[in-house]
This record gives sequence, structure tokens and C-alpha cells, in this order.
Amino acid sequence: MPSYLLPSLLILITVGLNTLAQYLLKLGSGQNLLNLYLVGGLFAYGLSTIFYILVLGKLNLSVAYPIAIGLTVTCTTITGATLLGEKVTTVQWFGIGLMLSGISAIASGVKQ
Repeated sequence: MPSYLLPSLLILITVGLNTLAQYLLKLGSGQNLLNLYLVGGLFAYGLSTIFYILVLGKLNLSVAYPIAIGLTVTCTTITGATLLGEKVTTVQWFGIGLMLSGISAIASGVKQ
């Protein structure tokens, strides 16, 4: 198995769980303080933290953090637009593109 495969998979799991947490917290906001969405969001955050710790064991912080956060922002924006019907402006999409360019530059600089 290539050395980059496991860290990449762990980052994707972390990003997926972070995005799920954001989505669930949004659904649970404005309701009772203790509802299923909020509990699910907190649980997803907890799991994502565990996976992120595994990522940190494999990658430098200076690589792991910008990739994980940048992809989380991107995925959360797409989730908000598609599942919640939130409007995302052209300037915001441009920003997402810039973020993906930065993530690509950071990831391409990682030595195998």
C-alpha cells in the first residue's frame, strides 16, 4: 500500500465527519438545547477528533491542518448549498477554488 494512502483516507474520514457535524448542528440549531441533531453533531465531532489525531500521527501539523480545514470548508459549503439550499455567491465559489488550489500546493509538497 502506498505510504500516502492511509493518511489520505484518514483525512477524508475526518473531513466527512466534520462536515456531517456541521450539517447536524445547523439542523439542530434553534430547537431545544438537547435534541437529536445536536447530540449527533457533537458525536460526529468527537469521532472526527479521534481520526484527526490519527492523521497527526502520520503527517506534519503544517500539512494536516490546512488540508483538513480547507477540505472541510469546501465540503461544508457544498453541503449547505445542496442539502440546505443556501445561496453561495460567485465570489464564495471563487474563494473555494483558491482554497483548493492552496490545498493542492500544500499536498504536492509532501515528500513520499
